[in-house]
Amino acid sequence: MSKYRTHNCSELTGNNSGENVILSGWVHKKRDHGNLLFIDLRDNYGTTQCIIEKDKPFFKELEKMQLESVIKIIGVVNKRAPETINKGLKTGEIEINIKSYEMLGTCKELPLPVFSDQEYSEEIRLKYRFLDLRRKKIHSNILLRSKVISFIREEMNKNGFVEFQTPILTSSSPEGARDFIVPSRLNPGKFYALPQAPQQFKQLIMVSGFDKYFQIAPCFRDEDARADRSPGEFYQLDLEMSFVEQEDVFSVVESLMIKIFKKFSDKKLLFEKFPRIPYEETMLKYATDKPDLRNPLEIFDLTSIFERKDVKFDIFKNLVKSGSIVRAIITKNTKNKPRSFFDNFDKWAKSEGASGLAYFTFEKNKDIEAKGPVGKFFSTEALNEIMKITGANIGDSIFFSCDKEANVLQLMSSARDKIAYDLNLIDANTFAFCWIVDYPMYETDKVTGKIKFSHNPFSMPQVEEDKLDLKNPLKIKAYQYDIVCNGIELSSGAIRNHKPELMYKLFEIAGYKKNDVDEKFKGMINALSFGAPPHGGIAPGIDRIIMLLAGEKNIREVTLFPMNQNAQDLMMNAPSEISEKQLKELNLSTKKK
Repeated sequence: MSKYRTHNCSELTGNNSGENVILSGWVHKKRDHGNLLFIDLRDNYGTTQCIIEKDKPFFKELEKMQLESVIKIIGVVNKRAPETINKGLKTGEIEINIKSYEMLGTCKELPLPVFSDQEYSEEIRLKYRFLDLRRKKIHSNILLRSKVISFIREEMNKNGFVEFQTPILTSSSPEGARDFIVPSRLNPGKFYALPQAPQQFKQLIMVSGFDKYFQIAPCFRDEDARADRSPGEFYQLDLEMSFVEQEDVFSVVESLMIKIFKKFSDKKLLFEKFPRIPYEETMLKYATDKPDLRNPLEIFDLTSIFERKDVKFDIFKNLVKSGSIVRAIITKNTKNKPRSFFDNFDKWAKSEGASGLAYFTFEKNKDIEAKGPVGKFFSTEALNEIMKITGANIGDSIFFSCDKEANVLQLMSSARDKIAYDLNLIDANTFAFCWIVDYPMYETDKVTGKIKFSHNPFSMPQVEEDKLDLKNPLKIKAYQYDIVCNGIELSSGAIRNHKPELMYKLFEIAGYKKNDVDEKFKGMINALSFGAPPHGGIAPGIDRIIMLLAGEKNIREVTLFPMNQNAQDLMMNAPSEISEKQLKELNLSTKKK
């Protein structure tokens, strides 16, 4: 028996009545009823109510004790009276009559309350993260994270995957985000990089003859923080498989996600066979490659309508002539909404930097009419055509925007979400997964106008090598895919290009000469030339999976020790300056601004 406890703070029930017990934990709450002091003692597992009468010699000591002090209590288990049972607590039918106590760890005045989950400033929460982590909600989130990762490991092992650890110190990659750089003491003037992902290593594992690999992999990217992205490091379920096609990867990941989300959440899955949505289709229907499929609203292309002579909406017609496009969203049965409902969306669009959202509602008297500020510019025939394209009915409303493609897509993606939330169309108790497939291999750089890789440069094109249309590279699609849940991208993946000669051709399109490929991807291209199997994989983000399961909107709420928005660890004071001695050892000097 441990000298600190016979039980933890969630174990004791009425069956233990009369037993002498030892509990240790934190003083969570105190309630002074004059002749009786109630203390809620908390540990990692739960809370137990303890009581002490005023006539006990150490009553005053416990009465004055600072919350969050760590104490050991020796006492007797008593059943509570029926009317005082707390059904919301595992130990709610008992309490501990304190016979003696021992102070194990004193506590200073608290900078934030631990007994509640009230909002507190980010600076205080991150500086005192060890206190923040004692709070019920975030403590539960971190325990959930541990359970999910353990479950993933069990499932991957059952499926024949072998876990390996890839290097943390590696070479800098010319593709992707910014690297974190580490100077080499033994190789002056040279640097390692922390891995943005184990991408090349996991492919080399396949080349090495291992068939199925996985890893709960730490990844490092010098990126700006977002709600769903940490500014420095994150973890992903990295996996790779040999002798597979795209659907083989989907099968493994779908099965795993369904098991995870069914086991660790009470929310329902909208699809147990995840939809496969081509990239071109998702950009048209949802204006994003991260669609929230809980949202039933779709987006339609109405550019052709503004090329008709019987449409007199000259502002849009002139924009279309100069290369702009028109996208629209239909809302069902909104004819009785007040004018303010529609005007608020127009004001919102202007606040987003757009010129606004035009709108009208379909009505019918003798003929079909459009009720709204711009309705008069559309003929009956044009309205019929719009209804045919969009599937709109009488009583439905339409919101539309006209601008250059990138601007319209950005606005309409956000508008689709805002309209759906305002109309209460999204079921918050649902998870909606999908695959986005058929990504283009290349895109045009908006700054230079040159061709560049749009996704992963090591992907296999969806065409045989001898049928590559090198003159029209933007038409080449790749075996690249994203998995998305509730509008959050969990991961990108691909079937890899395992043929060196094909890789040279594809990199040449993006402006890389053979020597460039050999120099920048030396380890990979060399390995592939010694007999590589067809292989592919993906790496779903652990942090984002936990964020969805916990119902959190910010990734910091499921991360043990996160950094702030400026990539600073306020608790450990990182990053920090290093001494002149350390700089000298690394053959470095710093330049002050």
